[in-house]
Amino acid sequence: MKTVFLLAFIGIIGALGAAGLFMLKNSSGSDKSKRGPNMARALALRVGISVALFLFILFSYLMGWIEPSGLPMRQ
Repeated sequence: MKTVFLLAFIGIIGALGAAGLFMLKNSSGSDKSKRGPNMARALALRVGISVALFLFILFSYLMGWIEPSGLPMRQ
């Protein structure tokens, strides 16, 4: 389960980095027409992975695969 979460977080960070790279790449160059769609695609991928991770966490909780542990209470 931890591996799935780790891979999802790596995918989210990777898509965010790709969007930043597309934003900075060719910012002063002549071909600015490719920058916008590539950056938007990378950001849409990041949002999609984030939503999928959230839904997977909810599904895992409902199936009983994960349980909330909470914080220990001091007495």
